[in-house]
Amino acid sequence: MITGFSKTSLYLILVIICAVWVMDGLVDDWGRLSGSGENLIIFFRESLWPPNWSVIEPQAYPVCTAYPIFDFTCSTAWIGMVETIKIAFVSTVLGTIVSLPIGILAARNLNSKSVSYFARFILAAARSLPSIIWAIFFVILVGFGPLSGVLAMTIYTVGYLGKLQYESIEGMSSIPLEASNSMGLSKLETAVGVVIPEQANHLISQAIFMFEYNVRHGTVIGIVGAGGIGYYINLYLRFLQYDKVIAYLIIIFAVVLIIDFLSIYARSFFSEESDVNRPSWWGIFLPADLATKLAGNRQQ
Repeated sequence: MITGFSKTSLYLILVIICAVWVMDGLVDDWGRLSGSGENLIIFFRESLWPPNWSVIEPQAYPVCTAYPIFDFTCSTAWIGMVETIKIAFVSTVLGTIVSLPIGILAARNLNSKSVSYFARFILAAARSLPSIIWAIFFVILVGFGPLSGVLAMTIYTVGYLGKLQYESIEGMSSIPLEASNSMGLSKLETAVGVVIPEQANHLISQAIFMFEYNVRHGTVIGIVGAGGIGYYINLYLRFLQYDKVIAYLIIIFAVVLIIDFLSIYARSFFSEESDVNRPSWWGIFLPADLATKLAGNRQQ
């Protein structure tokens, strides 16, 4: 008799075999991988390392008027990263405002199948293309700059966030909905007075997660001219200045780590799971066990 564990192992083995078989059909010559490791080492030593940190130095023009200790705020790295965060923030706010009513319409426990499927069609159309493709489209329409990035990421946010929202609404308890129906509330009154308050924690957490995602993906859309730090990455890629590109990538990595921690910390205020400990600020600089002890002593 096959146990549950052995069934899982069997399914996993079958999936791996299937993946290897499919991959073998995609790759025509596995021999090309033979020199990839050596090529990576040569490329890393000769082109990438050490990073060129001139990207955090103030630009020659326009003249930087900031106090000398804050002159990094006139650098391309600072300007591009701040613009990326601004694009992500605005697109997240606009996307949340637009996606919430569509997500409510898409929930099958609130609306008929025809209404919910039509709303889902809109959300699927919005997220069917990645934000970089939307960015190319809007660059053609409105030109280069942050406006194209905001419009592109707003549309993708509507599709992605709307899906999370209607799935969360469909997973809510049926008791509040049955109570609202027995009271004779309209669908609008049910959505505003019951669904949104009941799911507020999940909706806010999803919006924060979406902002985190948009910051990470916002670094890419600048490559096609939609604003942000990606513009400078693309610029130096064209001139083969990979040492500056790696410096930008390290900065992006550091900023994403900080935003990721802030996002986890912010979402912890809206989580109802009591077994999940809120992260400590000590965790940024210290090992996890030591940070936990310090946080515990501080609470005592």
